[in-house]
Amino acid sequence: MIDISGVHIPAVTPFRGETGEVDIQAFKENLTGWARHPVHGIVTSGTTGEAVLLDEEEREALVVAAREVLPPEVLVLAGTGLESTRATMRLSRRAAEAGADAVLVQPPAYYKGAMTPEALREHYLAVADTSPVPVIVYQAPLRMSTLDFPTGLVAELSNHENIVGIKDSRGKLELMGELVEQCREDFQLLVGSGALLYPALEVGAAGGIVAVGNVAPAASGEIFKAFRAGRMPEAGRLQERVGPLHNALVAGMGVPGVKVALDLLGSHGGDPRPPLQPLPQEGRTKVREILTRAGLLE
Repeated sequence: MIDISGVHIPAVTPFRGETGEVDIQAFKENLTGWARHPVHGIVTSGTTGEAVLLDEEEREALVVAAREVLPPEVLVLAGTGLESTRATMRLSRRAAEAGADAVLVQPPAYYKGAMTPEALREHYLAVADTSPVPVIVYQAPLRMSTLDFPTGLVAELSNHENIVGIKDSRGKLELMGELVEQCREDFQLLVGSGALLYPALEVGAAGGIVAVGNVAPAASGEIFKAFRAGRMPEAGRLQERVGPLHNALVAGMGVPGVKVALDLLGSHGGDPRPPLQPLPQEGRTKVREILTRAGLLE
């Protein structure tokens, strides 16, 4: 079974300002920089990567680009969740062919009221049956137009040999604890909040997919590294730095804020793709203040 433990960065997707097309070169440069830190994987086409605003060809191209520049030990997890089972199966196969090590599948939620546990079960089992690479279920943040998976459903899905883990972005440690207790022993839980990385590891998470890693890859990766080495005070101190950064930037400003932060740090962020709007000037000033407080800017 694939080992997805560790810290994974859900990469932003840079776009060319003049055309709005995906800037593959800028994307590669971001990934090359992050790979210098203790990062175990990169997620392409996640929430922070504006997945719902990308077409299938763009998602595939991002996987190809990631695999071209990342060392073999850094995993590529590709977001492939679409609204139909058929389309999700197709995109998962394309991602695998492009070089993805696993696929991260968010639930179909447009017909939210019809997405019963039975419908979701059939959806994920069909995807897992046909995906050439392991499947990770994505419990997206509940503030989004998405679904809450009953713990019993996730436990049932965990028995499928090709469903290896879940990204849980609900931000509730007690629910993560339920998943750890009820899912099969080698099922791997990845926390989706950088504010909860250390406490989630304490309750049994295998790691995290944390958007704050875009701007603080070293500190985020070192939390996991220190925890695994038994250096709990060090992990706790690092969490005290990363947690407020997550709350102010990721939770407080979303994708536009993360992208501005990357620009200020000398990486590639740029504007989000419409209909997402860039931060106004006062927001950009606030991002600079947030990064300065976190010790990332002079």
